[in-house]
Amino acid sequence: MVGDGAVDIVHIPGLLSHVDLAWENTNYRQMMARLSRFGRVLVFDKRGCGLSDPVSEPPSLEERIDDVRAVMAAERSERAVLFGCSEGAAIAAFLAATDPDRASHVIMYGGFARLTPDPPSYPWGFDAEAIHQGLDEAVDAWGEGALLVLLAPSLLGSEEQPWWGRFERTAMSPRALKTLMLANVDLDIRSILPLVRTPTLLVHRTGDALPIEGARYMAEHLPDARLVELPGDDHWPWITNPGDVCDEIEEFVTGHRSEPDPDRVLATVLFTDIVGSTARAAEIGDRRWRELLDAHEEVTRTELERFSGQERKTTGDGFLATFDGPARALRCAKAIAEGARRLGLEIRAGLHAGECELRNGDVGGIAVHIGARVMSNAAPGEVLVSSTVRDLTVGSDIAFEDRGSHELKGVPGEWRLYTVVAA
Repeated sequence: MVGDGAVDIVHIPGLLSHVDLAWENTNYRQMMARLSRFGRVLVFDKRGCGLSDPVSEPPSLEERIDDVRAVMAAERSERAVLFGCSEGAAIAAFLAATDPDRASHVIMYGGFARLTPDPPSYPWGFDAEAIHQGLDEAVDAWGEGALLVLLAPSLLGSEEQPWWGRFERTAMSPRALKTLMLANVDLDIRSILPLVRTPTLLVHRTGDALPIEGARYMAEHLPDARLVELPGDDHWPWITNPGDVCDEIEEFVTGHRSEPDPDRVLATVLFTDIVGSTARAAEIGDRRWRELLDAHEEVTRTELERFSGQERKTTGDGFLATFDGPARALRCAKAIAEGARRLGLEIRAGLHAGECELRNGDVGGIAVHIGARVMSNAAPGEVLVSSTVRDLTVGSDIAFEDRGSHELKGVPGEWRLYTVVAA
């Protein structure tokens, strides 16, 4: 149970879950924190998944619904918002139809009326033979992030994929995967949709592997439903911009959206700026300057991706980016400087590490101001860092030279700055 808001929210997971390990994921924590602003969130693992006991036979829909009732009873929740994801959406709808007093609202994220197509009325979904083939392939690659293909394709090949492999291994065995997935192959809730009198919100991403047409079908056949189509192709609600999903849920349940508090994280801030850009633009003309600037931006974004940096915004002729590690930030800054030099440009770069506020993709806080002031003290071609960054990279192969103490405009005290000699 998370939070103590005015309404109870039962999170009914999809195929894969682990109520303990999931908290290691930043986006999962963000989703839970956001929901707990206005609700008391009840989370659980379904039979055969996560911390629940293993199963040898596919659980019936009735058994899965009874499990939700048991979770609510354990937390003395008589009436709740049923927030179901994927197959959990079908469970939420079925429970609301059969026991309407239990449900104040139904939220169906990435839901489906049935998993396999049934032409002509429901031609969307996965062919049963393809499901079995896909399961065999997933079992062979289990523990490598195999399910990201369906559940979170945006993370395929990313640095997060190894963690998802561990999440798979911890959440269930390959045998359990087959057992639980087979419980969904014949799932069909089309006949109960007209019986769901509870206000229902459907949220679906337009590129989801489970076609958006299935969500549109359900919205048309539910008596009191609203469909919100979000961009993206991730099947889980907490992979991409979980705040967008939570905003829709809060407005649907409470009638308004609260202004979220900024997230605060420890990050290394990088500022870059092209030296003498105005004079260079006047020298070569607007058209050639624009081409040169485009080339510089391409180089910068390539290096940011290579070193796992997050571009926050462009600042005229430069960039503001954040990193979760100072060593990668330093190496990225040096690589950007070298790439700019190949284009005939010189940049200056400044780095500082500290607590930052993240909101709507932007970054703020005193650490950002310090990073900007450090950059303003850098010479052409120089990567300049605060003592905080230098101290956090002790033991690495990065070499520094002391540039002495400096006053940073608008920042109290004196700051020891260092230039990066080799990274």
